[in-house]
Amino acid sequence: MVRAEQRSYAPPQIVSKADLRLADWRKKMSDHIAYALLVYTALQIFVTMGALRSSGGSLLPYLALIILVIAIIPACRNFERRWNRLNDDQAHDPAMAPAFRRDRLWLWLMAIGLPFALTGLFRGMAALFS
Repeated sequence: MVRAEQRSYAPPQIVSKADLRLADWRKKMSDHIAYALLVYTALQIFVTMGALRSSGGSLLPYLALIILVIAIIPACRNFERRWNRLNDDQAHDPAMAPAFRRDRLWLWLMAIGLPFALTGLFRGMAALFS
């Protein structure tokens, strides 16, 4: 029988703030893309469905829905491709932070703004032509 004081335990790992800042930019961007797609999809459903209900018999909201789907996929693939090209050193380089912030800002502006902008554009076109 082994006594409690004779047991050997490994010391807890100490993670410094510097280690936390050296996160993998590839993974961070991938996470942001996934969350942005969720937000985009939810907005697209609610905004476009509202336009579909109020449009009467117009096909323009359906066209807006198709364009929204077509627009987001290549844009997200471009963001993902750009960040997945990084090697391991670049993926942990703090100098990539400004580029990450810029791309993250564009991603979120696109994910939140695109459903409203295109639906508004198509609603305006429907009002103009009806």
